Amino acid sequence: MTERKPSEMTFTSWIDKQINDAAARGAFDNLPGAGQPLPNRGESDDGQAWLREYLRREGVEADVLLPPPLKLRKEAARLAQAVPAMPSENAVREAVGELNHRIREWRRIPVGPPIFVPLVDADAMVATWQAAHPQRAPVSPPSPSGAPPARHRWWRHRRQPWWRSG
Repeated sequence: MTERKPSEMTFTSWIDKQINDAAARGAFDNLPGAGQPLPNRGESDDGQAWLREYLRREGVEADVLLPPPLKLRKEAARLAQAVPAMPSENAVREAVGELNHRIREWRRIPVGPPIFVPLVDADAMVATWQAAHPQRAPVSPPSPSGAPPARHRWWRHRRQPWWRSG
């Protein structure tokens, strides 16, 4: 443990004194990479090479650094590729529904750059799944009463003006 900085000494001189003392004790001898040149990052280094190297060394994908809308778009692209390997049509619909829910949540309060993120078309994903599994019979989504859903007109759901609300 290091000793406390004396009150009459500045931080810079105190730190320099500690470094010089450690060098005199040999604390910096035999460090890994000692005497070797620094790695060449190339001409196109944009100052982020250290970050790429850190992510590679730690085994983290660069996707974690993306803003939320780009993450959602990448997830939609990955879902489109993963649909044929899914076990059932219901699994496809659940995955699409969960992703669309997160997209809607992001649209409510967008964080990050203003990038439009379209909802994933569940029917198109199911069609892709059915094309990959032709031997299975198509399963339609269950309807609550067996009848087609009633159509609601937009003008019937208009809110009352504030002066008429009682």
